[in-house]
Amino acid sequence: MRVVTFGEIMLRLAPPGYLRFEQAGAFEVVYGGGEANVAVSLANFGIAAGFVTRVPDNPIGQAAINEMRRYGVDTAYMLKGGERLGIYFLEKGASQRPSKVVYDRKLSAISTARKEDFDWPAIFRGADWFHFTGITPALGDSVAEAVLAACQAAKAAGLTVSCDLNFRKNLWTSEKAGQVMALYMPFVDVCIANEEDADKVFGIKAPDTNVAGGSLSHEGYKAVAQELKQRFAFTTVAITLRGSISASDNNWAAMLYKDGEFHFSRSYPVHIVDRVGGGDSFAGGLIYALLNGFASKDALEFAVAASCLKHSVEGDHNHVTVAEVKTLAGGDASGRVQR
Repeated sequence: MRVVTFGEIMLRLAPPGYLRFEQAGAFEVVYGGGEANVAVSLANFGIAAGFVTRVPDNPIGQAAINEMRRYGVDTAYMLKGGERLGIYFLEKGASQRPSKVVYDRKLSAISTARKEDFDWPAIFRGADWFHFTGITPALGDSVAEAVLAACQAAKAAGLTVSCDLNFRKNLWTSEKAGQVMALYMPFVDVCIANEEDADKVFGIKAPDTNVAGGSLSHEGYKAVAQELKQRFAFTTVAITLRGSISASDNNWAAMLYKDGEFHFSRSYPVHIVDRVGGGDSFAGGLIYALLNGFASKDALEFAVAASCLKHSVEGDHNHVTVAEVKTLAGGDASGRVQR
């Protein structure tokens, strides 16, 4: 089984611990990005995962390539070109103080890529699954065209296509997101979203839900999933459900709609070490489980457990094993020392 993901990998710079930007005398370096994080998750789970992107032909671009190689991701189609690697600055929140992200990614190497840069038939040769997110087309019109070409080629090659809607208000408006993302949806089999994405991208709002207050209605998200499927004919809709108590503590769960049946996972009370990449780890877990033929409920529980564990891991990537995820999904949430 082989999965291909397409998107941007960035340099993440964060003050140590919970320092604010104004306090920082140094920044810790991590590399990550939505689709890159999914590729690393899958490689950790033993899936042949390839990541497609464009990075600058300089030592920073090479460092990003080396980071993906370090975790066993195929980097053959991490192309070199463009001017710079995108950067994001992260200030980790705590208690009632939210985390903050500042982007410095204008004119990054991938944002100026063109559809002609990527030989999609060659990239998809021998692949089973293609994954992208709504972050990538938000970076610029030319890369949005490349995403469309990728979707068309993936579908022509018979791949399963998944998309995490991943709306980012700092990159584009809801109106532009809805217009562009609608172009890709006819090619998508598995739609992944968080508790706000369907509303922000397609105007599909969950009734009786207050995201800011942490009140999420199961019946409301059933309606969201049904409307997504009716509008775009997805085979599967998965929605993560984050009940935000504070920046440090969340309740974490998800739902899955497939074959006319709704499944809701158990809910985990999560004390957060690093929440960046939480949704990506869910997507990686779900893709792994569906590729391996898990029943819908089991696939959902595996994905939620994988993502739950990610919240305890520093950095963008989810450094956990299949065995660790299965232990948690099987009911052992004690966190007792393993020896």
